[in-house]
Amino acid sequence: MNKQSGMKKPSISELPTISDRMTFLYLEHCRISREDGAVTVRDMEGTVYIPAAAITVLLLGPGTEITHRAMELIGDSGISVVWIGEHGVRYYAHGRALNSHSRLLEKQAKLVSNTRSHLEVVRKMYSMRFNNEDVSGLTLQQLRGREGARMRKIYRENAKLYNVEWNGREYDVEDFSGGSPVNQALSVANVCLYGLASAVISALGCSNGLGFIHVGHELSFAYDVADLYKAEITIPLAFKLASTVVEDIPGIVRRNVRDEFVKTRLLEKMVKDIKYLLDDSENESNADIALWDNHHKLVEYGVSYGKGEDDE
Repeated sequence: MNKQSGMKKPSISELPTISDRMTFLYLEHCRISREDGAVTVRDMEGTVYIPAAAITVLLLGPGTEITHRAMELIGDSGISVVWIGEHGVRYYAHGRALNSHSRLLEKQAKLVSNTRSHLEVVRKMYSMRFNNEDVSGLTLQQLRGREGARMRKIYRENAKLYNVEWNGREYDVEDFSGGSPVNQALSVANVCLYGLASAVISALGCSNGLGFIHVGHELSFAYDVADLYKAEITIPLAFKLASTVVEDIPGIVRRNVRDEFVKTRLLEKMVKDIKYLLDDSENESNADIALWDNHHKLVEYGVSYGKGEDDE
């Protein structure tokens, strides 16, 4: 067979930074392939061409087929892929994005592995949710209690604002349609938020599994990050749409959430917030690989340190 021609693999420096990209695309019942530097999406209505360098994450729903050639382009371009279920309320798997360095991952692992630094990051996360409030003197248990009360208040306020009946956050992944419209809207909006958080975390070279408030799940850190924005983005939007939408709640919510992400520049904000949480003020860079040394910390890579010694 002849080798297929196409766009050459871009270098890391040629790829747009994560903060310069779009948010995400949800696709279902289609075949995904590639043509040069574009992802092609084909269904009964025709074919759409999407520039790969502009995408952050693809959410693949039921009925999607994706070719090896498409995955090759996706991997080269640093796109995250998340396979999700019907209505977008089930998470099945995700593909890891292209990482250029491990600096942030090493910082994350160091912070999460030490009790004191772990607690400091948790406090940072809670402090970001309480604007103009001094919570530095609260214990972790008190912070959790304060956060629970804050969320219940936010739900009640939005229910009153949009005149939506609210009996608490309830959802069943086995029976999505059995939930109330507002709970359906919340589930779909939050899955989109988790997908974006997961993509940004992966693109920065961090681990989705090393969480601080949430632990023990492969998306623990994504849940941590997503929780920072629910009160200002997904909760108000879900109540607003639930008060007017009667059909196709999942589709309408996904499109509106996407537009809200763009409007609020959430992707860019996530990048800055994650770096703040991990105490990283450096710009995104392509760090050179090095060798660990117990005396000098790092030594140069690609050097023969056995010069002068006989080869075995």
